[in-house]
Amino acid sequence: MKEYKVVVYREGLLGSLFLGQSKVDPEGFSEFLNRHARQGWRVVTMEREVRRMLLFFQREGFLVVLER
Repeated sequence: MKEYKVVVYREGLLGSLFLGQSKVDPEGFSEFLNRHARQGWRVVTMEREVRRMLLFFQREGFLVVLER
């Protein structure tokens, strides 16, 4: 039987507030994925999302669907 989990990975809001935009850090995102892989999860699909925060700021993130 398969099990699925949906998680959202985003950087902190501070990058958006100070820089006007917050992009996902590749090293942090890699660690996030590796941490789930060690628990037996594998990525089925992912989608990039950019959300507007507080009218002027943008925040990048990924919606990740995992399976094990």
